[in-house]
Amino acid sequence: MTERLVVVGGDAAGMSAASQAKRLAPDLEIIAFERGDYVSYSACGEPYVMGGEVAEVDDLVARTPAEFAARDISVHLRSEVMEIDLDRRTILVDSAGDRSEIGFDYLMYSTGARPLRPPSVAGAEKALGLRWLNDADHLRELVDRGTRKAVVVGGGYIGLEVAEAFAHRGRNVTLVTSGEHVLTRTLDPDMGSLADAAVRRLGIELVTGVYIDTIEEHEAHGGGHDFLGDVVVIGLGTSPESELARQAGIETGVTGAVAVNSFQETNQPGVWSGGDCAEATHRVSGRQVNMALGTVANKTGRVAGTNIGNTAVGDSERETFPGVLGTAITKVGEVEIARTGLLTGESVIYGYEPAVGTVTGTNTAGYWPTATRVDVRLIADHISRRVLGGQIVGGPGSGKKIDVIATAIWAQMSIDELAWVDLAYAPPFSSVWDLIHIAARRAAGRQLS
Repeated sequence: MTERLVVVGGDAAGMSAASQAKRLAPDLEIIAFERGDYVSYSACGEPYVMGGEVAEVDDLVARTPAEFAARDISVHLRSEVMEIDLDRRTILVDSAGDRSEIGFDYLMYSTGARPLRPPSVAGAEKALGLRWLNDADHLRELVDRGTRKAVVVGGGYIGLEVAEAFAHRGRNVTLVTSGEHVLTRTLDPDMGSLADAAVRRLGIELVTGVYIDTIEEHEAHGGGHDFLGDVVVIGLGTSPESELARQAGIETGVTGAVAVNSFQETNQPGVWSGGDCAEATHRVSGRQVNMALGTVANKTGRVAGTNIGNTAVGDSERETFPGVLGTAITKVGEVEIARTGLLTGESVIYGYEPAVGTVTGTNTAGYWPTATRVDVRLIADHISRRVLGGQIVGGPGSGKKIDVIATAIWAQMSIDELAWVDLAYAPPFSSVWDLIHIAARRAAGRQLS
């Protein structure tokens, strides 16, 4: 009898798992249920639809249901899984009011994360946000129809990118964050101040240190301030969609996301999870974290799919997910912002003795006509010499240098080794001593000017 895999949630993790399982177990029946209107799409591209850099939301779709059907994977859109019964191995699905039970042998739980709507913010549900592709389309339509003033609440990645999108379309924008600077979970305070300056250079009014406590249709209020606009968009981060899992007896962890082992298995036999709704192990802190990043979703989905497929064909080989560093990158205008590993304060919390090297230079040789400012920070442990983290704020081409630092952390390199890594040089790309070299030597206590 043919076995069946049911996928709950049809974006990056779920459909990566489905595709990989099908490659390894061609006879496995796979059915995916997605409550939205699209599957396998790039949510990270939504702000760029708003800003006009991406022409249509359909451009963000990697594969359509028809393309999955051609691979013998059945996708059901606008179909919400209401209940999971692990004893009976069934799910209850609602499709436009029509409810049905579907049996399964294996389950991939990949429901993603929802925009955070804190109960401390009255009326938070009235604000617009970005999750589904339809949200990006709606916000773009509002701008097209004449929206002139936007209030954006939240100074994280989504808040920044949405604010930039409005500014790119020539709209007035006020960005309000409770942090002392934008990207407080991404950058140390002094590096964050550089990001603040980049925001303001775009003409965005940036208000820091203000908690919004009330949101109305065209207003946000907090700290004695009233922020008025044609539209209010909230971007305060995300929360894992794990309630359905908890109700079914699938264990959640310290972050509130689904707890998984290195094989992406949950505590329930035959049930895997991955992506924004699941936990992962941080390779530096060793703690369980929940990181809503497309890179993590695709990788954990592939690991789950490999193990589901191998299980279905009776292969005992297992693939493991080795963990995360939180490597991420964004931009504000022409300024690129990137981070990986631990911030300086986090390294202290986790018991390290941080040695920090920071350098200001340019993204090319200093005499090159397009040279622009770049700030690089490296964080290492003074005792073990191990590289712990890095941050970059700078001009075009500088942000992807973070991948060198991420590789060093991943390989558990010492700061002394990183100072001598053979990095490429030519005047249009860097100085002869790369800024990473200089920052590494400063963190190592060996100054290099």
